[in-house]
Amino acid sequence: MNDSVRNQPDEDSCSSLLTVSSVDQYYGESHILRGVDLHIPPNQCTCLMGRNGVGKTTLLHSIMGLLPVRAGSIEFMGKNLLEKNAEMRASMGIGYVPQGRQIFSLLSVEENLRVGLAARSDRRREIPAEIFELFPVLYDMRNRRGGDLSGGQQQQLAIGRALAINPKLLILDEPAEGIQPNIVREIGDVIRMLVREAGITVLLVEQKLPFARRVADRFSILVRGTNVAHGKISELSDALVTEHLNV
Repeated sequence: MNDSVRNQPDEDSCSSLLTVSSVDQYYGESHILRGVDLHIPPNQCTCLMGRNGVGKTTLLHSIMGLLPVRAGSIEFMGKNLLEKNAEMRASMGIGYVPQGRQIFSLLSVEENLRVGLAARSDRRREIPAEIFELFPVLYDMRNRRGGDLSGGQQQQLAIGRALAINPKLLILDEPAEGIQPNIVREIGDVIRMLVREAGITVLLVEQKLPFARRVADRFSILVRGTNVAHGKISELSDALVTEHLNV
């Protein structure tokens, strides 16, 4: 185990876009998150990693206001998120793509994208052309129902819907899950472009190690609801993978 990676203070903590501090979360009497700290630096992609059931999605739900936080604090751009409901957090510039995509299957592609516009702080009501430039298939299928799209196309639609709010922070919960390899690569390319060219900060939950290594700048590992290691993605050693991520 690399103790320098495990124990060193996060060098980006002083310039975090999103700061999670000592967050505890429960489901009933089950203690799911235990004093979690997470610092998401701007203009980078941070990958939150861990085996199934360690609390990754619970942490995302806490950040988005979908679950009340029992203890601790969460700040976005220096503002207390715990004072804001889920809708207000979206309007502050946090886009969220949940696990399983959760698009509206009976609405058209265009109608799904317009749902995202409702959270824009500038009240813009036109779908940004950049979304169709990133995902040309969405323009070609804009009149089709969301439920008629393939799994990969639905994932692109879910990401497009989140981008429609013009986010400063984009949160993606396992975007490569159940997706055909060619679209996984396209999504990875889009994530890198959003970070490097559009200046969007990304918080990614992902278990596919090759995908995470390709798109992420930094990583943080959860084990039983507690941070055990974080650092640059280049510091994600085989020893850390074997100890905390291999099944």
